[in-house]
Amino acid sequence: MSGILNIQPGKVLSFGELLLRITPDAGGEWLNNNQLPFYVGGAELNVATALALWDVPSKYFTALPDNGLSAQIITHLQNKNIDTSPVFYGDGRLGLYFLTKGQDLKHNALIYDRAGSAFSNLKPGMVDWDELLQDVSWFHFSAICPAINQHVADVCMEVLEAASKKGIVISVDLNYRSKLWKYGKIPLEIMPGLVKYCDLVMGNVWAAEMMLGVDVVPDIHESGQKSIYLKEALKSSEDIMSQYPKCKAVANTFRFDSSADINYYTTLYTSGEFYSSKEYQTNEIADKVGSGDCFMAGIIYGFYNSLDPVEILEFATAAAFAQLFVNSDATDKTVDEIKKLIK
Repeated sequence: MSGILNIQPGKVLSFGELLLRITPDAGGEWLNNNQLPFYVGGAELNVATALALWDVPSKYFTALPDNGLSAQIITHLQNKNIDTSPVFYGDGRLGLYFLTKGQDLKHNALIYDRAGSAFSNLKPGMVDWDELLQDVSWFHFSAICPAINQHVADVCMEVLEAASKKGIVISVDLNYRSKLWKYGKIPLEIMPGLVKYCDLVMGNVWAAEMMLGVDVVPDIHESGQKSIYLKEALKSSEDIMSQYPKCKAVANTFRFDSSADINYYTTLYTSGEFYSSKEYQTNEIADKVGSGDCFMAGIIYGFYNSLDPVEILEFATAAAFAQLFVNSDATDKTVDEIKKLIK
């Protein structure tokens, strides 16, 4: 493995909070049926699950309470070929979130119940990162982690410094959760200090503006023109690369939900070249959760396997689009199935 990111042989470690997603239906039938569907998730676990399914050696770090429920979840993850040896057992509880079926992670459809979780109780000095990172060649985290509280943001900085010293490739998903970031800091005060360690940045132009201060043309949504969105993605990618010298690749997703259709396409900027994917459309989906995580996993999969940039982008895009038809937080589609879906 070499290529643009110079990846050494080793495992991909995904770092983040494991959450149970509780999914009531919009009409309230769960009250009559005495059934409340749930899914094991969390943005970074979704990445780890996809990579394991695609035969990339996948490790996962989270923090859990040391109890029987956690033991069952760990067995479930191990059955998916995820290396759970990094999991930290500490004080606190398992985090939950409630999301009305078929809805986005925003507005009143989303309710977090994760205060006092074992992950939120992490503090610097608790974990021996040098030991934990020994067989790791890629470290992935998301902007959800430092949004939880200052201590967890400090832990993010601690592990990024340790991974950087070891020459480990680092990626970040700039996913923004408005219902987090409630501890007196805004993303712009925290994220630039973490992103300076990253080789690969994934998100969208609006997240880059909010978290990194990369300007986007005002009223861009008014245009609705793909050409303008692609122009902004190129400009945003160039700005990120110039502001963060360690960064070697920037990926952006565009998903537009209208009453009738979902339009989805993506971009990748690396080695001075800008690529945009084929466009996908649908008017029927199963679930909106995990599509961005699946795209992130696809990008990691492509670079890890030294694919060329066009192959990387088209694989990741097809994987993300396919996730819209999966009733789960993480993909269940194999590499072969995804390749058959590529336009």
